[in-house]
Amino acid sequence: MPLALLALAIGAFGIGTTEFVIMGLLPEVASDFGVSIPTAGFLVTGYALGVMFGAPLMTVLGTKVSRKRMLMLLMGLFIVGNLLSAVAPVFAVMLIGRVVASLAHGAFFGIGSVVAADLVAPDRKAGAIAMMFTGLTVANVVGVPLGTLIGQSVGWRVTFGIVTALGVVGLAGISRLVPDMPKPEGVHLRHEVAAFKNVQVLLAMAMTVLGFGGVFAAITYIAPMMTHVAGFADGSVTWLLVLFGLGMVGGNLVGGKFADRALMPMLYVSLGALAVVLALFTLTAHDKTAAAVTIALIGALGFASVPPLQKRVLDQAHGAPTLASAVNIGAFNLGNALSAWLGGLVIAAGFGYTAPNWVGAVLAAAALALAVLSAALERRENASSAVVAGSVPTEQRTAVHH
Repeated sequence: MPLALLALAIGAFGIGTTEFVIMGLLPEVASDFGVSIPTAGFLVTGYALGVMFGAPLMTVLGTKVSRKRMLMLLMGLFIVGNLLSAVAPVFAVMLIGRVVASLAHGAFFGIGSVVAADLVAPDRKAGAIAMMFTGLTVANVVGVPLGTLIGQSVGWRVTFGIVTALGVVGLAGISRLVPDMPKPEGVHLRHEVAAFKNVQVLLAMAMTVLGFGGVFAAITYIAPMMTHVAGFADGSVTWLLVLFGLGMVGGNLVGGKFADRALMPMLYVSLGALAVVLALFTLTAHDKTAAAVTIALIGALGFASVPPLQKRVLDQAHGAPTLASAVNIGAFNLGNALSAWLGGLVIAAGFGYTAPNWVGAVLAAAALALAVLSAALERRENASSAVVAGSVPTEQRTAVHH
């Protein structure tokens, strides 16, 4: 794998850390600014919405510059946003900083996926995408727990200062290691937008929303679920999240490897197994050992679907994939926000802290159904094309070919 993928992975590590570390620092931030925990939760919601809307916006704004330069500009935006969060004098300024940083997220992973895929041979594209996303998954194993520990020990502002420094390292790595890759000639914004007329692109994005939403329906409420239901101490939640992160790392690499061999079967297996495991989590959440194993499996199965879903979008939007790729990253965050909201609804309705697991199972099962539908439509389209091609006389097909 090219060294340029390491630079992309470093940037992804910083972005993954800032996205998730706030969840473990909400009490400290809320106390420092004198706001309630639900109000502090807007730092999570605002970031997710910023990713969703920022992904297409920043990608469109970057259509006039090379992909490398756009990646560098996005890392610059990431640095500014996190620095603003680190020095924020009031809560509103920190919220602005979170939104500014989030604007870089979707476009970075979207453009980065295209760059990563272009750096390798066609049969290694999903693996290259997975290598970049490894930075995001490792962030959940190392960056988030360490950032949470630092924030709880010496202050959350120090954590965001360190994240800012990670952005500087990522920017330097991209500047030095990523080759200058200009956009393909003849590809304009209208071509990028036209990709959304392809029903397969839309189906892949819907799978992303539902499939990854299934993961976050459960993980968003892991702290109260594990402390109130499984009986873990409050301090154990950090290590349970490390298990989740380790599962993400392994699942991401396996998903990238097998997606290059059999993309749709990989989606069937990962989404189907995810639905089953999430449903079982309503039972295993009552036992500490079983709950820990289940959390790791949710991370593994959830992220095993990420490289194939991202590659599916790139394949279906062939020729003009940048905007579609970035919007699909926004789709992950739309799934996060939707599932967290639905999970909160069932808890508020009195169904208990394990109820979001059923929400997640239904979402993952719906994603699997869409994957089956997508493959069926593709087979029908291919069969129709073959019939049309077969109905044309050999002489005419030869003339058209020449």
